[in-house]
Amino acid sequence: MDMSPPPAHQRPWLSAYPQGVPAEVDASQYQSLVQLMEESFRKFADRTAYSFMGKDVTFGQTDSLSKALAAYLQSLGLAKGDRVAIMMPNVPQYPVAVAAILRAGFVVVNVNPLYTPRELEHQLKDSGSKAIVIIENFANTLQQCIAATPVKHVVLAAMGDMLGLAKGALVNYVVRSVKKMVPAYTLPGAVRFNDALARGTRATLKPVDIRSDDVAVLQYTGGTTGVSKGAVLLHRNVIANVLQSETWNQPVMAKVPAGEQPTGVCALPLYHIFAFTVGMMLSMRTGGRLILIPNPRDLPAVLKELSKHTFHSFPAVNTLFNGLANHPDFDKVNWKNLKVSVGGGMAVQGAVAQKWLQKTGCPICEGYGLSETSPSASCNPVTSTEYTGTIGVPLPSTLMKCIDDDGKEVPVGQPGEIAIKGPQVMAGYWQRPDETAKVMTADGFFKSGDVGIMDERGYFKIVDRKKDMVLVSGFNVYPNEVEDVVARLEGVLECAVVGVNDEKTGEAVKLVVVKKDPALTEEKVREYCRTNLTGYKQPKVVEFRTDLPKTPVGKILRRELRDKK
Repeated sequence: MDMSPPPAHQRPWLSAYPQGVPAEVDASQYQSLVQLMEESFRKFADRTAYSFMGKDVTFGQTDSLSKALAAYLQSLGLAKGDRVAIMMPNVPQYPVAVAAILRAGFVVVNVNPLYTPRELEHQLKDSGSKAIVIIENFANTLQQCIAATPVKHVVLAAMGDMLGLAKGALVNYVVRSVKKMVPAYTLPGAVRFNDALARGTRATLKPVDIRSDDVAVLQYTGGTTGVSKGAVLLHRNVIANVLQSETWNQPVMAKVPAGEQPTGVCALPLYHIFAFTVGMMLSMRTGGRLILIPNPRDLPAVLKELSKHTFHSFPAVNTLFNGLANHPDFDKVNWKNLKVSVGGGMAVQGAVAQKWLQKTGCPICEGYGLSETSPSASCNPVTSTEYTGTIGVPLPSTLMKCIDDDGKEVPVGQPGEIAIKGPQVMAGYWQRPDETAKVMTADGFFKSGDVGIMDERGYFKIVDRKKDMVLVSGFNVYPNEVEDVVARLEGVLECAVVGVNDEKTGEAVKLVVVKKDPALTEEKVREYCRTNLTGYKQPKVVEFRTDLPKTPVGKILRRELRDKK
């Protein structure tokens, strides 16, 4: 396959690149993410890598802790390429676990900590995870499904593990006994995070030959079939996206005063690929400090934490920008040093972008990407001074085009499915060659499922979605999955799910139910959904009808349900 870039005239967007941003990045400078991390551990040993609840963790400490945890994981008898899941919020144990899993030669499986037992069981079974690093707050969920999964080893973290003895004990007491955030659980054989570190310190980390084509991460994403699939991200995919993002941000990050450590806010959850790559891994590469926010929905706590720091970059979703900008405590934070605000995960609304610019002086640069593209594929230039309403232009080394149903490129200005090619595009879906074949074109482009238009300058704009996915605050909800779950509830004859506009979250889930049993109530439906679906997948609107609109062959017409708000 010819990997040489096409001539510039086929990439009209290059003229939109700010001065100094190259057309290509060289991802071959690192053999693996481990090499990238170890270079930073050496180069920035004394610098703070993570700030969390008033405690700073240096690159050097992250190095030694992750080395110990890696040695412990190897001592369990896992083989190179085995999968290890992580189920935690943004706590410093997360980056330590990621570095440990990769250094030991294993594969990171990012898990949403708010998953229900049903969702967790599917992901652990599908990925074949043999071990999991989990925070005790969600141990009860694991307890309910672990017997049905291949997981044999559990490392159990607690909120205060890395805060030192006195503060750690206090935080754990508050979390467990005051806020009652740790439901009772029994996980026989589970090893405490700090005990695993102690055991690993006594063991030796065996070097592993890790290559750029080895799998680094399984990033789960919904499927058109309603079954969550793992996007296989190789070491070179994530490396490429880190370098693309670094290069892209350079024109404004270069303005950080000499001697001031570049600092980013990590309010998006690290299990989400946007925070994983553009937060944690990018910060690792640049020797930056990352402010870890464990619960971004607690806006007063977020603003209180930010008021203590100087920071320069802030990747977030529209919902979070909006919530913060409208919060009464917003002005207690010093936003003056903010150099780049990247909006991703969902469309940024014009009104929110306008308010953010007015209040911080830093425009939101909207970007675009998917789990399958590690995630960043395009972004507005960071030197933009106004909201463009577009997803910007393809990043260095990235090609994008709009194609018709036959895979042919449509003319400029015509809508077509956005297709992406670049070093950040996944190797395929985990153990699903059939699903992979559906999304990859013969010439190596990934079909996004989003319908867009490219203008003559090479800027892309999303106009519609090919699939029926609902995008809630940057999280994909696949109607089929919700429908499959609700259809199992006693008293439901049939059901359908569509997305409806929502001021706060962009879109929300609407569930339409046809009853088999007249005694079925909305509360029963909601209670059932709470048990089986994580928060963002739960229907905001539940509606009962006598029948559902269908095509002559019996396919439910979701579009009709969507139009009848």
